Amino acid sequence: MTPDVTTPPAPLAPVAEDWDRALCVVAHPDDLEFGAAAAVARWTGQGKQVVYAMVTSGEAGIDGLHPEQCRGLREAEQVESARIVGVDVVDFLGLPDGILEYGVALRRAIAAAVRHHRPEIVVTNNFRDTWGGRNLNQADHIAVGRATLDAARDAGNRWVFPEQLTDGMEPWGGVREVWAAGSPQAAHAVDTTATFQAGVASLEAHEAYIAGLGWEDWDAGEFLEGASRGAGQRLGTTFAAAFEVFPMGWGS
Repeated sequence: MTPDVTTPPAPLAPVAEDWDRALCVVAHPDDLEFGAAAAVARWTGQGKQVVYAMVTSGEAGIDGLHPEQCRGLREAEQVESARIVGVDVVDFLGLPDGILEYGVALRRAIAAAVRHHRPEIVVTNNFRDTWGGRNLNQADHIAVGRATLDAARDAGNRWVFPEQLTDGMEPWGGVREVWAAGSPQAAHAVDTTATFQAGVASLEAHEAYIAGLGWEDWDAGEFLEGASRGAGQRLGTTFAAAFEVFPMGWGS
């Protein structure tokens, strides 16, 4: 009988940290907190500038709350969540929650944010079909991740969305890489051992959203530890956040 040999997951390489400005673009408030916020806390602790851009305000995220009431609540929770990990600027792009579509309109909105904030690194969420198992990814995540990858290039081309280039705004071709957090195809990671608890606190700040999901006995720290410890083992640390890295340069 052939022995059952399980191939261990490949080691993860450290992400580059020789940059000063990052823009995190995700579909909803709470998306970054489900794994990447501890990495953000590490970077702001290093003196890097990190800005958040929420494509929607998550207004369709709480079943028992009308979207117009939910919008302000979730925006406030996201601002506090960002503050916990050292992020002072949270932009809400105002697109409709739950029905985002990949396409020109979404690329246009994200390209404008990239041109405005001029990041070297853009962080988004996993936009693969699944999270690596049978759990399907959500449609808004997939649309935003794909559009972010394209918008990072669009932002550098003055003939794409030229109507944005007013009042001193210029094209921005300085995005070096786009990082997709939590991707099942991640080959890179960042050590979050020292900032893990900040990431937990950042997720816990989404109190109304978590309560609205009915997760009465859910523990944010326990949840985050599962993925963070696995990534940490592959990086050689206690905890880590994993990223799929997409270089923007030719021949990279």
